[in-house]
Amino acid sequence: DAKILESRSLFLDLISKYKQEIIPEAKRVIAAGGLFIIGTERHESRRIDNQLRGRSARQGDPGESKFFLSLEDDLMRIFGGERVKKMMSLLRVEDDMPIDAGMLTKVIESSQRKVESRNFGIRKNVLQYDDVMNKQREIIYGQRNKVLDGENLQDNIKTMMRDVITGTVMSYLTEGDVHDNWNIEGLRDAFYGVITTPEDLTYTVGELAEKSRQDIADELVAKATAIYDQKEESFSAEHMREIERVVLLRNVDTLWMDHIDAMDELKHGISMRAYAQRDPVVEYRIEGFNMFEEMISQIQEDTVRMLLTIQRKSEKQPERQQIVQQAAMNIREGDRPVNKR
Repeated sequence: DAKILESRSLFLDLISKYKQEIIPEAKRVIAAGGLFIIGTERHESRRIDNQLRGRSARQGDPGESKFFLSLEDDLMRIFGGERVKKMMSLLRVEDDMPIDAGMLTKVIESSQRKVESRNFGIRKNVLQYDDVMNKQREIIYGQRNKVLDGENLQDNIKTMMRDVITGTVMSYLTEGDVHDNWNIEGLRDAFYGVITTPEDLTYTVGELAEKSRQDIADELVAKATAIYDQKEESFSAEHMREIERVVLLRNVDTLWMDHIDAMDELKHGISMRAYAQRDPVVEYRIEGFNMFEEMISQIQEDTVRMLLTIQRKSEKQPERQQIVQQAAMNIREGDRPVNKR
């Protein structure tokens, strides 16, 4: 605050000092008719032209402005320049003869209004597109902030686990279908190595007839919860909370970056929907929402799978891993294998 007051005081002192010095020059400018602004073209925005005009008559001082245009200027070339050229050719007007007509001024102002209207529509669409991403960004950053703030994510992880398992079960076991037609094997394979083993989800015809989709989902949730509790017991509760934060943050960041790229590609091509009489902005919202939902589902699934399959690093490496590392070392040392064709 002190620096601001000091700068303001210095500014006022300089004004009072130099204002007296420029009074004679200002009087001579006013006597000559004031400031004369010469514009070499008309801008596509009327606001810019008006700002230039405003330089010539500040605070009641006299002044004047005049614009000189060419038929080859962008504004004239796009809006009506060719018509004026044809008219000049028919009337055999000299190229260096100036044209000063009210009709031409109206054409210029009409052209500026058209350009401003187009630019306004572009900015409006950009804001509508950005609004979709902003809402998605708020959700993702809210999730990231929970992780970065060190909140306990155990309840969130268990909710993710239940949602992932229930959603997968509902997709493999069709509602209203005969139980014998349920894709039990596909469901087992979907969770194989994570929750299920070859011995899981093996029912007799009678047992399967008594099962509902929710019963099977609850069975898998119970099995996943038991595995999760074993992991927590193995790593300790404190380390498990840290692992949950690291795994979730990694998946969120990775998939969010991919989602941003996908949304950018969608925005570049969504304008083609207008040829099918569809509003590109509405289509972008719908497609973006579906892509965002898929990303959230993928984050949950990857997080659950990583947490249920994470293993404590063994002090003694398996023989297969030692062989792979030795082969990699040989390649780095120049002992590269030869491809035989």
